[in-house]
Amino acid sequence: MIETAGARSRFEARVVAAYGRHFLVEDDAGRLHQAQRRGKRADVVIGDRVLCQRAAAGQATIESILPRGSLLMRADVARSKALAANVGRVVVVYAPRPAFNERFVWRALLAADAAGVAPLVVLNKTDLDEDGAGSRALARLAALGYATLAVSAKAAPARTRADLRATLGSASNLMVGQSGMGKSTLINLLVPQANARTQEYSTRLNLGRQTTTASRLFALDGGGDIIDTPGFQAFGLAHLDLRQLAVAMPEFVPHLGRCRFNDCRHLAEPGCAIRAAMTAGAIDPGRYAFYADLAAEIESLRRRDPALP
Repeated sequence: MIETAGARSRFEARVVAAYGRHFLVEDDAGRLHQAQRRGKRADVVIGDRVLCQRAAAGQATIESILPRGSLLMRADVARSKALAANVGRVVVVYAPRPAFNERFVWRALLAADAAGVAPLVVLNKTDLDEDGAGSRALARLAALGYATLAVSAKAAPARTRADLRATLGSASNLMVGQSGMGKSTLINLLVPQANARTQEYSTRLNLGRQTTTASRLFALDGGGDIIDTPGFQAFGLAHLDLRQLAVAMPEFVPHLGRCRFNDCRHLAEPGCAIRAAMTAGAIDPGRYAFYADLAAEIESLRRRDPALP
């Protein structure tokens, strides 16, 4: 069998930076290539393993996406947004200042469950948690069985780095959070050369300061990597249905399958085991209210757009 020049010019790579339709891919020899997706498809995300075709020096065309191990998404009525592919852990960061949205954290945890990705909740800036709101929120999640970690990147950088590095291990980790929670500070602790790498990505993408809103993947010393995403304020879950929501709520799980009706939505149906557990004190009313509000939001979105999954 004769190998063609076209076949020799193809190579596999991993997407390590993404901004819109512009990507940087790293081949198995560690070389970076500026890449664009063939055609007008917008289906490539950071963390993807892709098959590329060499173009000019240092440039390539992404021909196809190799099978994914995971895909974390957020979605609202306007659009779906894939955040990263092939990650083994989602690191959800929040902090006492600026004020955090506890439901943002809860939404991110539901998205991680739907993607089959292990979560880690990190409370940053513990030195600013004067009223204890951040610690109480973390304790509630720890009681539900979530992996948690409390750190202070600025007050105790060495300990923060050591604790995070020990927890992250050799996995591929995606870091998400609202703007201002200190994600960049944590990234710089874990990857001292992150700023230099970001400048290199920026130069190669030829997008200047716009790459501050790019997603970037950094290798960790000793194995594994971490993906930094731009901060955002809303975490839509329009891509999930009510069954997925219910099974992703740890406190619901022991009571599922005990409702009077098999298709119970756990809202106003008679004989609902979830609402009975809430009344009996086994489920926190605030968490149940979160589920009920999210269920109403998703059902409203589906009435407006039946094409949603």
